Amino acid sequence: MSTRRSFLQSTAAFAIGMSGLRQFVAAGETSSLSSTDRFGELQDDPHQLLSLPPGFSYCILSRTGDAMEDGLLVPDKPDGMATFEGPNGLTVLVRNHEIEPRQIGPFGNRAKLLSSIEAEKLYDLGEEGKPCIGGTTTVVYDTTKQQVVRQYMSLVGTMRNCAGGPTPWGSWITCEEATDIVGANKFDEGPAVICQQNHGYNFEVPATAEIELAPAVPLKAMGRFRHEAVAVDPATGIVYQTEDVDDGLIYRFIPSQAENLAAGGKLQALAFVDRDSTDTRNWSGAFSIAPSSTHPIRWVDLDNVESPKDDLRYRGFASGAARFARGEGMWYSNGDIYFACTSGGAAQLGQIWKYTPGPAEGQLGERTKPGALELFVEANNSKLVVNADNLTVAPWGDLIVCEDRDGDEVRLIGVTPHGECYTFAHNHARTEFAGATFSPDGSTLFVNLQHRGLTLAITGPWPHTV
Repeated sequence: MSTRRSFLQSTAAFAIGMSGLRQFVAAGETSSLSSTDRFGELQDDPHQLLSLPPGFSYCILSRTGDAMEDGLLVPDKPDGMATFEGPNGLTVLVRNHEIEPRQIGPFGNRAKLLSSIEAEKLYDLGEEGKPCIGGTTTVVYDTTKQQVVRQYMSLVGTMRNCAGGPTPWGSWITCEEATDIVGANKFDEGPAVICQQNHGYNFEVPATAEIELAPAVPLKAMGRFRHEAVAVDPATGIVYQTEDVDDGLIYRFIPSQAENLAAGGKLQALAFVDRDSTDTRNWSGAFSIAPSSTHPIRWVDLDNVESPKDDLRYRGFASGAARFARGEGMWYSNGDIYFACTSGGAAQLGQIWKYTPGPAEGQLGERTKPGALELFVEANNSKLVVNADNLTVAPWGDLIVCEDRDGDEVRLIGVTPHGECYTFAHNHARTEFAGATFSPDGSTLFVNLQHRGLTLAITGPWPHTV
């Protein structure tokens, strides 16, 4: 199966699940969320880590500090992930690590393993041998044997790699949720790490089963800001981006060359056709943007996109771009771009938006045939959405939603296409779930317990695909 066809199939069911989520939120609160009707009651885990329905099981495939096949160590705080088809039926899992110098990195204590890699491939070496330690790891996994074939560092020297998104051409875009500049001090328990590079960029990581540390090339034309997630429209190659701040923008990057983001392009910000500098957050108590309303969209050109003053969002807003509340997860499906704003809404409990590109998206004729933005969901009462972070689509059409909170019984929530919600899992580790994603063959759900530094593989009697 081609990479592009696999990408399209993996996103096709997402809109079905999103429609179900919308129905659930529109119906208001539920008295209880239970897995009983979908998979059965959750079973106690004798290891007190993860409770799952009958017939399901998990294994820990990776943990912070494990030795990898490249001689480095698995870094801390695993976050966003995506899977790709590997050779001979293997799964290639690319995994972010949202770490700063105070966390456990790939080089061990006092960066003793730093000399084992090619220094020119590390993005920010820091001063005095104290490098930035964020990046991505790649896990090659055999789902038939449910075991790791190999894992290795695939990008290193970045900072706070939070989310990102897969591309139709078989790579992962990893996003830095940081805007530290040259000379910035990042403290851990010892001396400061002093940045030698600016941060706040996207980086592209090939999805390959062979041990390969990708050159850390910042995609500067895509803008420098607190990136969260991206989604690529395979019809146009345009990349849409979220910004994780309370007064952020939604961005569009039009590449100069198809499937070559490093060749540069044009960065723009989303604006409403009928009004400038729209505040979409609805924080005033009255709806500035009504739920279920749809609005024609234009795109504002941005300059000085490397933004040395970290003011890109302010300049964009002053030029007419709309303001959003903490843009996070983003996903392409069936011609639409969905994205979540974590603190949006009158109760600041979250919004989900749907952008439909116009028939002339990114071309000269788009002003007469603009794209449309809909406030798809504003959940001012739903406990599900206030806790939701990463979303993924199951092969049979359900959404699987990660709860981003600490405390007892943090959950993975399922949402059926009919809007029925259920608890698929809860963890006893008192930490957020992150990066949920299914293997290409649909047999395995991968997910992270972020603050425990664990990546899990979950298997069981999944439903048939849609």
